[in-house]
Amino acid sequence: MKQKIACIAFLTIGLLTNLNAQTKKIAPIKATAKTEPSLANGKLLYKKHCLVCHQADGGGVMGLNPPLIKTDYVLGDPKRLINILLKGLNEEIEIDGDTYANPMPALGHLSDQEVADVLSFVRNSFGNKATVITPAQVKAVRVTKK
Repeated sequence: MKQKIACIAFLTIGLLTNLNAQTKKIAPIKATAKTEPSLANGKLLYKKHCLVCHQADGGGVMGLNPPLIKTDYVLGDPKRLINILLKGLNEEIEIDGDTYANPMPALGHLSDQEVADVLSFVRNSFGNKATVITPAQVKAVRVTKK
């Protein structure tokens, strides 16, 4: 009986591994030396457009402006993050049990490259480690949100 269970477990693991191997995934772009100019520009844009509300350390202001440190909003779906930056946010959100209610103005006047740069900076600063956002991703969201 133990041999049958072991055999079934082995076959199940092999099947799942094989199915996973056959799924085509697009490799996300990680922050590298090649993306450094983009991240440097993102830092400048952060200082100009984001620092006052989200603070120099990305910690935000309790009850008003949410932190950008290891939150699902920052590290999660890039489309949601891009949309927030392009369209702003005028509703309460909850992060780690705390509510934040200060409206965020839309920054849709920024170019696709600028949006990609500042969001890539945020996703790779303040202890965050995430893929960079490309101008093509921003453009795709901008087109669908008009």
